Amino acid sequence: MADRQQQRRPVVVLYERIVEAIHQGVYPPGSQLPTEPRLAADLGVSRPALREALILLQEDGVITVRRGVGRTVNHHPPRRGFETLKPMEELLGAGQAVRTVRLAQTTEEPTDFSAQHLLLPAHGEVRFWESMIEVNGLPSCLAHEWSATDETLTGLGLAPAQALDAPQDTPSTMLRLLLEAGRGMPLKGSSAMVASMLGRRRGEQFDRPADTPAVLVTQVVHAGRTPVLAAKYMLPTGAPALPVWQGR
Repeated sequence: MADRQQQRRPVVVLYERIVEAIHQGVYPPGSQLPTEPRLAADLGVSRPALREALILLQEDGVITVRRGVGRTVNHHPPRRGFETLKPMEELLGAGQAVRTVRLAQTTEEPTDFSAQHLLLPAHGEVRFWESMIEVNGLPSCLAHEWSATDETLTGLGLAPAQALDAPQDTPSTMLRLLLEAGRGMPLKGSSAMVASMLGRRRGEQFDRPADTPAVLVTQVVHAGRTPVLAAKYMLPTGAPALPVWQGR
């Protein structure tokens, strides 16, 4: 065992020590980890070394970090999620208090993004929603969503007026309503993730600095070969983990 630990990076050894302590009940699921100074002293390590291990534990879904709350030991390992088409609020908020706030609901001329992914003409109008998904009271994901034209949705058997003309105070993303309206319809999504920063305007919406690192998820939802929705989801550092599962 000692030889194995000598071959492993110190941060991995420290990671495993914390995981073992969780399994032994020293830090039971649902409990708060001690503060960094206290935990570093308990483990006999430096705070920089501890911080690296805590980052890995958060990335792997062992702990959850929330501003103003601290580090909480999770009850369960990360769930499968993003391989199944689900609303973002459902993916981020499993077992937690989730609230979706509609910031804007309008029609606009197609952007390069929406025109390209929804096969829209350069001129005309397209539905656009901007929503903030809050998890446990904290802004966690800014959603920008565009839908296909009414003619396209109607041709697929969806009633746009019923599916997407909901009042602005309806606590839902566009994707959630579209999935509910299209029950039984073979909808599928394709997505991409890139590293980004919030920028000034989005930083103000999250009440975070403009240079806060973030992950941008773009998603296009198809009914067969027809695109019906395009979206951008911005998740800043500290947002709940987005569960992803892959296999072969």
